[in-house]
Order: sequence, then C-alpha cells, then structure tokens
Amino acid sequence: MVRTNNWIGLSALVAAAAGQEIRPQSLGAQKIGLYQSGAIHEALMDKKMSTWERGRQAGVMASEQYPELGYTPCEDGLAVAIAGDKNNTFRCNNADLYHFLPHTSLGSTTGEGSSSWGWTSDDGREFVAIGQADGAAFVEISDEGKLIYLGRLPQFSEPSIWREIRAYKHYVVIGSEAVGHGIQIFDLKKLLDIDPAEPVVFSQDDLTSHFTDLPVGRTHNVVINEELNYAVSVGAAPRNSSCLAGLIFIDLADPSKPTSPGCAKGDGYVHDAQCLVYHGPDKRYEGRDICYGYNEDTITIYDVTDKEGDVTNIISRTSYVGASYTHQGWVLDPNNQEYLVADDELDEEDGAGPGGDGFPVTFIWDIRDLENPKQTGYYKSPVRSIDHNHYVVDGLIYQSHYGAGLRVIDAKSIPEDPTGNSICEVAHFDIYPEDDELEGGGLVDFVGSWSSYAYFKSGYIFVNTIERGAFVVKLTSDSCSK
Repeated sequence: MVRTNNWIGLSALVAAAAGQEIRPQSLGAQKIGLYQSGAIHEALMDKKMSTWERGRQAGVMASEQYPELGYTPCEDGLAVAIAGDKNNTFRCNNADLYHFLPHTSLGSTTGEGSSSWGWTSDDGREFVAIGQADGAAFVEISDEGKLIYLGRLPQFSEPSIWREIRAYKHYVVIGSEAVGHGIQIFDLKKLLDIDPAEPVVFSQDDLTSHFTDLPVGRTHNVVINEELNYAVSVGAAPRNSSCLAGLIFIDLADPSKPTSPGCAKGDGYVHDAQCLVYHGPDKRYEGRDICYGYNEDTITIYDVTDKEGDVTNIISRTSYVGASYTHQGWVLDPNNQEYLVADDELDEEDGAGPGGDGFPVTFIWDIRDLENPKQTGYYKSPVRSIDHNHYVVDGLIYQSHYGAGLRVIDAKSIPEDPTGNSICEVAHFDIYPEDDELEGGGLVDFVGSWSSYAYFKSGYIFVNTIERGAFVVKLTSDSCSK
C-alpha cells in the first residue's frame, strides 16, 4: 500500500479550519484522519453547494431560459445552434448535436441535473432516466435523435441534486443524498405505452419497491452487478453507522422484495464502485465476485463473493501520487480485467500531482495482480476543467468533464502502452460555452456536465447537465484527429 503527502489546496483549508497545525512531517497522518472523519468529503460537498448557490443567485440555474435546440452539425470546431449567440455555440470535434431540452421541458420545477442512465427495450427502443433535484425524468430517444418526454418520478423526500441512477434489467434503481429518500426501484416497462401527448407523473405507489434499510435513508451512489442480481449502496451516511458507509449489498433477485444480506465496511466510506465477476489474468480470483472501490484516497479491491454479515475481504488498498479525492473509475475490458481507468475529483482544485495545473487526469491502473495493483501512467485532457464520471464502451472512454463537457478518448492502446502516451482524444462536445474564453479553455469548478450515457446501439449519446438540461449528440468519427 502506498500513501503520498500531496496535500494542499482544499485539503489544507480543511485542516486549518479544524485548528490543526500543518507541519510537513505530519501531513500524511493528518490527511488520513481527515478522510476517515469525512471532513474532506464534507468540504468537497460544501464547495459544490457554494458554486451552485452562486449559480442560483446569478440566474444560470433557471433552465427555462435555455431554448430547445435542434440538429446542429459540428463544423470547423463549432456547433452553432443559434447564429450570433455565444451561449448557444458549442466547441466540438467529431460530434454533432441532435437535440437539447431544458430541465423545465423535462417536467422539473427545480432543474439542477445530475446522474442519468439508459435502458433499451426488447424491441430496441431507447430510454433514459434523467436525474434532477426534484426527481427523475423519463425520455425516449427517437430514431432521429429527438428527446421525447414521457413523464417523471418525483423524489421520495426532499429535493437533492445528488441523485444517482443505474439500470437493472428493465428496472431503474435511484438513490439520493436526501435524508429519508432510500432507494427507489421502478419498472421501466411502464414507459412503453405512454402517449407523449399526455406525460405521466408517477407516484411512489407506482414503485416496484422502495428499499429503506439504509442509515438515515441516504446513499451517495448505487452500483449494479446484473450478472449476480444485486445492487450496492455506497456512501450511505453517516460514517459511524453499522456499515461505516461502505458497500451495502442489496439482493435484487426479486426486485419487488429487496433485502440486504450484509455489507463490507473494512475500508470505511466508499464513494463509488464497480462490481464484476472476475475474468482476468490473476487466476487466484477467477470467477470470484470482485468490487473495485473508489474510496476517497485509495483504490480498494474487494472479494465480495460471500455477502452474509460483515463480508469485508480487502484484496488490496492502494493510493497514488496526487491523490486528493479518488472519485470513480471503470474497468477497461470486463471480459479481461487487466486495466482500469480512474479519476480524481479534487486534484485539479488542490493543485496536486499531475492534475495540479488544472487539466484533468485519467489515471491508468494495471490490475493484472489484484493484490498488487500499480498506477502505470495517465492521460491529460487538453482543456482545463474537473473530471467527473466516465465509462468505457469498446475501448472508448466517455467522460464528463464538468465545464468541458463530453470528452471521448481512445484507450484501446493501454494494454500495449500503459503509460498513456498513446491515448488520444476521439471527440468532444463542450456543453458549457460560458467558460470558453478563459485561460486554458475552461473553468476549474463544478459547473456543466455531470454524466453521460453512451451504451445505445444507435450511437446516440445522452449528456445530462447541471444548469441547462439534456443533450443528445452523436459521433461522426471514432478516429483521433491530431
């Protein structure tokens, strides 16, 4: 296990606020304590909430001001949706805009978008569940790339911008940081016969089930292992609960009756994770149920094959140079788990490690030996921003870089060159033109894009944004243009 002492910026401010004397020789111990106490996470959330409150005061979160936009090709690096309007002219490469709708046109009264996830019906129709502060909106993407609003499922308790969504078979699983929200499980087949002329506002009575066996009903994120029929609640506050905000397993064999067999609390708070049946070069774990945890200052790998009671079985726990807030990651190939890619949400803000100049870093990890993973290299984005969620589809990484929008990078070279030097950007679509003229081409702040979904066979990519609403884009090429 490796730990580093790259600790400045927000982390140092947290320590100072706690009255801690900052000495170089004690930075490591202080930093570990701040993660364990939750101080770093709370400071990060406070930073985001301050950004969003400034946006509300400035009026940029009022999504009704943003007009519906139709098909707009990317030409000479720009998609000019409205001629002469800088705020509706989007920097792009190899990606065309097909449709945009503001949150207000998607049934929301608060706006403020977050996560999203897609589902394809048996007959090939493509649907998206869109996270908003006041619930989840449901849309279908037409053959022409148009967003067709079908209705929404309101939040269970109070509004919260933190709304994470994943699909399990034909169900959508929705968690939230809102106290008392629990996890909503909703059958997406209810969307199949809706007349778009009469969108449906569902009630909690329409849920397949509502899982509430969580500390104060909160979860920061939800994770799905569809092959083994379970979900995971991660980051369920508070940290001193019985599962210590670790991995809380939810049996979905019968989605109408979800139960929790146990949890893995040995590394405390888990911010995000990916759980897969292991198929890779480490034959000691072939066929085992492995979770890759992104745990604030480490990548923690668990064997969770046994889920009864406290099932903590940590295989390895590893940090890296520049670790500020280990946020999220994804295995490069689920059928041959040799490498994964991960992001850090605070290194740009903290000025730490290779992301210290404000240009987002995609960290590359060699996981061929699960007991001794190694960070082998990284890729740096060409535009200043903060990296958020990213997912891998056929060797392409679809990334949400807050103010820099959707970035698509070709990572197929990693097995041959794990340094990252051979990675290149395939395409981008910048959904936040307000910061385009800043130095480095963007703003290091929590604005713009939260998530994207790129698994549809049609090639349409859904992008959800915090301030504006929902974009549908499509790549015109998957080859890098230098």
